Amino acid sequence: MGFAKRIVGKFHNFVVMKRTTRFLPPRKRQDLQQLTALICEQIKQVEMIILFGSYAKNKYVDYDQRIEFGTPTYYMSDYDIVILTRKPIGAIESSLYEKIKDRFFENKNRPFHTHPQFVNYGIDEFNYALSKAHYFETEIKRDGVILYDSGAYKLARRRKLDYTEIKERAQKYFDDKLGKANNFLEDTLFNFKKNEFVHSSFHLHQSAENLLRVIPMTFILYGHKSHDLSELMNAAKKHTTEIFEVFPCDTPEEKRLFDLLQRAYIESRYNPDFEVTKDDIDALIPKVEQLRDIVEKVCRERIAYYESQIGK
Repeated sequence: MGFAKRIVGKFHNFVVMKRTTRFLPPRKRQDLQQLTALICEQIKQVEMIILFGSYAKNKYVDYDQRIEFGTPTYYMSDYDIVILTRKPIGAIESSLYEKIKDRFFENKNRPFHTHPQFVNYGIDEFNYALSKAHYFETEIKRDGVILYDSGAYKLARRRKLDYTEIKERAQKYFDDKLGKANNFLEDTLFNFKKNEFVHSSFHLHQSAENLLRVIPMTFILYGHKSHDLSELMNAAKKHTTEIFEVFPCDTPEEKRLFDLLQRAYIESRYNPDFEVTKDDIDALIPKVEQLRDIVEKVCRERIAYYESQIGK
C-alpha cells in the first residue's frame, strides 16, 4: 500500500462534516431552512438534521423529462433528510412526516416541487451503525450536510467500509425479500384458482412491496418502512429507472391498475365493497412477475459490485 493510501486510511475518520448549503441555489436553501424549522416544530427531541444524497453532493436533478422504455416520465431528486432524535420516533413517524409535508407544500405546486424524504434514527442507533461501518450511515456522514445540531451529542467516527460485510448483508436482505415476494406470488395464484380475487390482490400488493423495498436494501442497506407503493417506487427509482417499465401509468387503465394494487393493502382486508375482477388479476400478475425479474437482475448486479470491491 502506498504512502498516500495509508494516510487516507488512517485519517478518513477525521473529515469534518459540511455545515453549509451555500453551494445550492437560494430557492433550494429556503426550502431546506423551512423544512428544518418544520421538523423542529413537529418532532420532539430533535438532536441533528442532516441533508444527504444528491442535494448534499450537489449532483441533484431538478426536473428531467424523458422517455423511459417508450413511456414519458419525469425525474426529480428528493431532499433526502435524516432526523436524529434522542430516541426513535416510533409508531407516529409516518403521520408526523405527512404533517410536515402538508405544511411544506402549502402555496407550492406539489407535483412539480422538490419532495422531501425523511429517515429517522435514535442517536445511539445511528452512532452504533457508524461504529460498525454500516454502508448507508457511513455514506451519510461522509457526504452529508448538517442542517441543525442541538450540540448535545457528537457523531461517532466512521470506519472504513467493509465490503465483505456489506455483500453479506445485501445478500441476506435480497434472499429474504425475494423469497417472500415469490411466496406471495404463489399465494396469489392459489387464491386466483379459487376465484378469490380480492385476496389475490392483497398478496400481489405484498409481493410488489417486498420487491420494491429490497432495491434500496440491496443498494444502500436501508429498508423503507412504508407500505405505500408510490413511496417505495420513489425510493427505488434512485437506484434503477427500469421499474418505470412495469408501472408506466401513461394511460387511464394503467393508472387504474396501479391504484387498485396500491389500495389492495388496506381495502382488501377492511372494505367489504372493494371490487377486484379476474381481468384485474390477469393484468396485474405479469406486471409483478416482470417487476420480480427486474429486481432480481439489478440487485444481483449490485451484489456482484460489492464482490468486486472486496480486498481493494
